[in-house]
Amino acid sequence: MGLAELMPAIAEMTWQHLVMITVGLILIYLAIAKNYEPTLLLPMGFGAILVNIPLSSAITQIDPGTGKAVEGVLNIFFDAGIATEVFPLLIFVAIGAMIDFSPLFRNPSLLLFGAAAQFGIFMTMVFAALLGYDIREAASIGIIGAADGPTSIVVASRFAPHMLGAISVAAYSYMALVPIIQPPVIKLLTTRKERLIRMSSDNNKRISKKALIAFPIVITIAAGIIAPSSLALIGFLMFGNLIRECGVLNKLSLAAQNELSSLVTILLGITIASTMTAERFVRLDTLIIIGLGLFAFVFDTFGGVIFAKFLNLFRKEGNKINPMVGACGISAFPMSARVIHQMGQKEDPYNYLLMPAISTNVGGQIGSVVAGGIILTLVPLLA
Repeated sequence: MGLAELMPAIAEMTWQHLVMITVGLILIYLAIAKNYEPTLLLPMGFGAILVNIPLSSAITQIDPGTGKAVEGVLNIFFDAGIATEVFPLLIFVAIGAMIDFSPLFRNPSLLLFGAAAQFGIFMTMVFAALLGYDIREAASIGIIGAADGPTSIVVASRFAPHMLGAISVAAYSYMALVPIIQPPVIKLLTTRKERLIRMSSDNNKRISKKALIAFPIVITIAAGIIAPSSLALIGFLMFGNLIRECGVLNKLSLAAQNELSSLVTILLGITIASTMTAERFVRLDTLIIIGLGLFAFVFDTFGGVIFAKFLNLFRKEGNKINPMVGACGISAFPMSARVIHQMGQKEDPYNYLLMPAISTNVGGQIGSVVAGGIILTLVPLLA
């Protein structure tokens, strides 16, 4: 009896499978040893190992005896949760329940950075199109710059499902690497004098409960009228926030923030891995997508910082914006705000940028979802 009969998985193993298993081990290492987005990178890494062992029952295989496809559990999860967009939308409910919009109410002008820091998305779309990707693929690659995993998954699953694995890995990996990616870009674009700018924040300003309740409702209606295609994304995010703010669903709010978030995140991470098979992933195309994703992240940071410097041209001394805060306009909440606050503390231990950074980061969460909705609305018209 030969090796193929005794251990068919070893006989079928290729170097591409070994590369992907190594990628899975690296993601697990980053999750455990470096604590980079462990709730997502660990399931994705383990899932990558599951699907890249040849003949794995975790993914659909052809039965050699009958010639019929035997569905794998990860493919079933994918069809039920990713292809239907259920998993990422449930994550949005959980995120909405976690977000406190009151810092943004105290300094609403910082919402502008949630728009400026989406610059990288559209810059990358253009660049990807110039490289030969069609408009749907270019949009799916560009949305990596949203720094918002669920938004990236929704757009990619609708426009370029064959790229979903690479786009998901890039989106979540770069979110985890915000503390590494953003600081050098910010330092390159700012002077020490700019990084020392102090910003006042009125933390004692009382925000009306009615305003906090009305906000998610108003945003949902406005988004639905302007861009109906964005309504699922924005609506689920705002529904989660309404559960938080209404005051009569505290148990549901806590469940959304904890149990729902944890369960769906695990399923989302390991299900995404069903697309991370060697034949799909070990290609030059994948490396280009990951590289373009980094390009999008860098130019998002660029857009936020440069916009802050532009506004400072029209502001008086004592009322200027610290340009580092502009970089928080991405959706990586609250990682980006924490990074900016820490950078400010290194420059000046008495400079407290956390509240304006959080306000901007919350605006970035809204901005990324709006950008995703705009792409979902406009791309079918351009295709």
